[in-house]
Amino acid sequence: MTSNLPHFKAALSENTADKRIDILRSIQACGSISQAARIVGVSYKAAWQAVDTLSNLAGVPLLEKVVGGAGGGGTRVTKAGEHLLYAARRMQKAKSDEFSKMAFLESDQGPYLAIKGLQIRTSMRNQLPAEVKGLRAQGGAVRVALSLSNGLILFALITKESVQLLGLKKGLKVFLLFKATAVRVKTSLNTKLGENVLSGQVTRAPRGQAGGEVALSLAQQLNVVGFVSPGVRLKVGDEVVVCVEESALVVALLE
Repeated sequence: MTSNLPHFKAALSENTADKRIDILRSIQACGSISQAARIVGVSYKAAWQAVDTLSNLAGVPLLEKVVGGAGGGGTRVTKAGEHLLYAARRMQKAKSDEFSKMAFLESDQGPYLAIKGLQIRTSMRNQLPAEVKGLRAQGGAVRVALSLSNGLILFALITKESVQLLGLKKGLKVFLLFKATAVRVKTSLNTKLGENVLSGQVTRAPRGQAGGEVALSLAQQLNVVGFVSPGVRLKVGDEVVVCVEESALVVALLE
């Protein structure tokens, strides 16, 4: 038997630290998805996507249709949705209180970013602090330029709706996530369109030529994990080419 109990822990995880809760809160206030989208500053499509994602994570419907009435009907937040918003308010207050107590760390960004990074629990091994340097429309998507802490620039290709929901803009501090399996390590420059290409140095290599996981240093300051194909022999200290497809990069925002 399946449970209809809401999963608020999933719906309030750090992976949803964007405008989704704001959208649900605005729907509660005005009773309209389209109006809520205008209030929050996203498209109607992005607002629906936000609610659908939250509902999937919560495991219960968060909205219901209201038929008739003076306004001809509309949309209403369910009781479960109200409980979710209440929990979100409590969590935000608790988080704000704790970070205000750690204000002394602001003078040293290293420990501060590490503490914030601990809020991310994901299978993606590579998690790097970054800053948005620019956004450019590319087809139906947006190409986001991101500067890493060591000055390197990476590009992420994400949807317009994701840009709206995250509120991405130049100067915003974010985290850049990507799987180790998305990082291709090569000994020669052989790339394809839509790839980030960087220089790296091997700090840990698989034995022999079996291929596998490789630890890398980028500009001697940032460490990432990637994979090398079978038949390629690497040793610690080797200079290599590091390639990551733009569509494999995930931009994360912590509030």
